[in-house]
Amino acid sequence: MTDQNKSAETNNAEDLGEQKHMRKIRSFVKREGRMTNRQSTAIDNLWPTMGVDYQEEMLDFTALFGREAPVVLEIGFGMGKSLVEMAKNAPEKNFLGIEVHGPGVGACLADAGEAELTNLRVMNHDAVEVLEYMIPEKSLATFQLYFPDPWHKARHHKRRIVQPAFIENMRHKLAIGGVIHMATDWENYAEHMLDVLQAATNFKNTSPSGNYAERPAWRPLTKFENRGNNLGHGVWDLLFERIS
Repeated sequence: MTDQNKSAETNNAEDLGEQKHMRKIRSFVKREGRMTNRQSTAIDNLWPTMGVDYQEEMLDFTALFGREAPVVLEIGFGMGKSLVEMAKNAPEKNFLGIEVHGPGVGACLADAGEAELTNLRVMNHDAVEVLEYMIPEKSLATFQLYFPDPWHKARHHKRRIVQPAFIENMRHKLAIGGVIHMATDWENYAEHMLDVLQAATNFKNTSPSGNYAERPAWRPLTKFENRGNNLGHGVWDLLFERIS
């Protein structure tokens, strides 16, 4: 086989791989790591009461939490520090977090257990599928997406989770008056998020300036974000309310 043929074959394989990947936009890049004893113990002990298994059946939030309360859904909570802090600071709300990174789920459960939280549930699955098959329409008070993968290369922008179809799907899950809250430390992604949300006519930007919002008090300032602020890096928050 000539070098030219080898190059063509490689390019074709890459194109086929890209096409296969793009058949379905997912909410994550799968990256498992080794769990600590604390994380695995938390999953063993707390999953029966705080974990939610994926199934293609709509959730009953009242039954899941044992009470009626506004539901906050967060996609991609990382190691769960901020999510646990928010749930601790807002006991009047119910929180459901979705994360595919197993050690992050374990760390979140461990912290939640130590805080003796009863208003937090977690899932270890792709959020796009959870939204489609498990979240009832008009059931959410708030949707949170903090620092998602920016896919910073221009040719990868189409892989970003924030796309018109995703926002439309989320609109159906939010109650009227419900809020989408997003944050990113990539300016280009912030601009993309703003464009997508402003084009969604069923939402209203709650920012007085008509673009980005100040970080609300309920979103904790992470160590990573604080370090970025000290270095002069920007963080952009967006708060949009469903109006129809």
